Amino acid sequence: MATISSPGIGSGLDVKSIVSQLVAIEKQPLDKLKLQAATVQTKISAFGQIKSMVSTLADAAGKLTSVTGWNAVSATSSNSSAVSATAIGGTLPTTFSVEVQGLAKAQATASASLLPVGGALGAGTLRLELGQWSVSPASFTPGAGVPVDIDITASDTVFDIASKINGADAGVTATVLSDASGERLLLRGKNTGEEAGFRLSVTDADGVNDDANGLSRLVAGSTVTQAAENARATVNGIAVTSATNTFANTVAGVTFKAEAVTTAAVDITIAKDNSALTKNIDDFVAAYNAINELLSDATKYDGTTKQAGLFQGDSTAIGLQNALRSAVQSVSTASSVFQRLADVGITQQLGGNLAVDSAKLAKALEKPDEVKNMFRSTESGSAQGIAVKIKALTTSLLSVDGFFKAKDATLQLSLDRNAKDQTRVSERAQAVETQLNRRYSALDTQLASLNALNAYISQQVTAWNKSKE
Repeated sequence: MATISSPGIGSGLDVKSIVSQLVAIEKQPLDKLKLQAATVQTKISAFGQIKSMVSTLADAAGKLTSVTGWNAVSATSSNSSAVSATAIGGTLPTTFSVEVQGLAKAQATASASLLPVGGALGAGTLRLELGQWSVSPASFTPGAGVPVDIDITASDTVFDIASKINGADAGVTATVLSDASGERLLLRGKNTGEEAGFRLSVTDADGVNDDANGLSRLVAGSTVTQAAENARATVNGIAVTSATNTFANTVAGVTFKAEAVTTAAVDITIAKDNSALTKNIDDFVAAYNAINELLSDATKYDGTTKQAGLFQGDSTAIGLQNALRSAVQSVSTASSVFQRLADVGITQQLGGNLAVDSAKLAKALEKPDEVKNMFRSTESGSAQGIAVKIKALTTSLLSVDGFFKAKDATLQLSLDRNAKDQTRVSERAQAVETQLNRRYSALDTQLASLNALNAYISQQVTAWNKSKE
């Protein structure tokens, strides 16, 4: 007797549906596990966002602990189109005048007219040297750099030569000028200043280096169209020079740039700049509030909607928020005037956010050293500055073995366990499905045999009854 190949054929039952439903029951835990995994992934992402915010807070606190952050100055010019200026933090307030007599220039030369247009000049070697020219007597003093030699072939045109010069990185750029008289090789130094001049010399293949034949034509009859010059200025009447238009080491802490030759003195004023410090404080408050708001939303429970935040009941998230709040509520005895953030106009609002009273802060900054001590004192214990405490806390949280590293490891471990649980459920469901299919196949075979026997007996009974008639 043939075996049943498909469950349900022998019995007449919808075995496939029955097995499917039973396996679905076995797989039900998967739905919960997948939801749990999605939640863990969301937590990992959220803690990554919080970590980024804590890093921003660390940077903001760092600015309040740095010396330059408390010694910001501004540099203003009475005519910035002629002379602009910047100053580094800590520069003493001052005012000085600048007059610009000349801007820095790069040397420029032009060869004599070269004919025929597009023709080859001749073979040889060009040498470019950087250095300084003197006027009287006219002479060239090479600099410390190594001269650059450029080989020219007999077939090279002036365009080929310009390309080779530009590719030689000799501190000079080359251009070809074409006009009615022919072609000219134009050279210009890449840098400005008296010591950035250059000299072009030729070793001509024809043996004569100073005539108007062959490659020598690039030198013979060439003219200096612009001499290399330093920028020239006076500061309070004292003459100063610079190889560029930027004077970086002339006035301590100040860099000014000559933008144009002046017709009248330009006043540069260096003053204390509280606006930069105020911005640093505003940035610190904004960074703290961003973290506080995220953690408050994530840990709350809404009794009306019955909705819980992502970290509701999460002790580590609550602990993080409490640690940050404790830090901004701390006291520093480094200042005899200001000891709390509230003393300088930074108060904690309902919900934990900080708010800045600009008027009170401005009044406090009239005593800048006292405010600075409250924020950035490096003393230990109660005399430690508030910004220093917050910087230390955030640095610890962000360290390789700190809060976020440990939290990420915990969440990743939970995710790994979840994946293993999902695998076990899936394997168990597969085993159940295999077992059920095997059992129903055996049942179908038995039922098919019984059905066949029943049909045979029925036929025999029918035949026996007919024989009795």
